[in-house]
Amino acid sequence: MDKTVTRRATYNGFLMHMAWYKSPWRLALVPFLPLGLLLYAVKFWDRSQLKQFAQTLLVGRKVPRVQFARHLERHADLVLGRNVYQEAKWRIDAEKAEGYRHVIATASYRLYVDAIASRLGFDDVIATELATSDSGHVLARIDGHNCYDEAKLERVKAWMAAEGLSREQCQIRAYSDHVSDAPLLSFADEAFATNPHPPLERLAREKGWQILDWRDGDPQT
Repeated sequence: MDKTVTRRATYNGFLMHMAWYKSPWRLALVPFLPLGLLLYAVKFWDRSQLKQFAQTLLVGRKVPRVQFARHLERHADLVLGRNVYQEAKWRIDAEKAEGYRHVIATASYRLYVDAIASRLGFDDVIATELATSDSGHVLARIDGHNCYDEAKLERVKAWMAAEGLSREQCQIRAYSDHVSDAPLLSFADEAFATNPHPPLERLAREKGWQILDWRDGDPQT
């Protein structure tokens, strides 16, 4: 989703949105975020640990799910209004007219992706899941794997199996901006390197994948 459908990554925006509207005092903890980035840079932490650390600082370690509701809807409205490529919307609409079923597969949290995907007309969401306590609190802990790289492809395959879809039955298109999605792009019948960063652009040219670049368009206002 991030930088493929949206112009900018959404995770930090989600955290800042939640901090600003739910617990403004947490903005005072922003200076501690570079510590997590440093631990990730030296490979002491993986991506999941970095995300959990940032969530703990800016949202909280344990938050009642009901407290998210109105904030997530407002956040989705902001993303749709300011941060989505118009070309992505057009392509979704065109493919729906052709009969395609749209599934967003992303490393972002389902917690906030559901509202965005619904507004864009996606039919289902495969995303990173957060653990929930018995009391209904959302925890700053990823449930399972971060939906990234090979894990994303495995999640897609599991979703297909749950839906009763065999690979042979499906004509699959996959879109991504990042080389970490090479496993998923290779799995697809049609792969689109979309707004690709340089490593993915090079790989796409080697593989003969189509390249889409929407970054030169005028930003939404």
